[in-house]
Amino acid sequence: MKRKPNPEKTDRENPAWKKETFSRARPAREVLPKLFGNVVAKQMLKPRGRPKTGNARVSISLRLPPKTLARWKATGPGWQTRMAEKLKKTV
Repeated sequence: MKRKPNPEKTDRENPAWKKETFSRARPAREVLPKLFGNVVAKQMLKPRGRPKTGNARVSISLRLPPKTLARWKATGPGWQTRMAEKLKKTV
């Protein structure tokens, strides 16, 4: 049984996409320069987040005794970096 759309809940400005709509869709990299110009489009398409680095760190889960962790944290900001340096020297 197919339901009829509720006219009060239908968004006329943003209708649901159909197969024909998807077939006409184009990537943002193709469309934005035509709409906004190259400079603005480049800014809009700029990747977000932290830039990738050559020596990326690996996230792990590590269980430490509470007192050990408290001692490292008590050394102030940067304790994780100092801990990593100490481990690197030990290995």
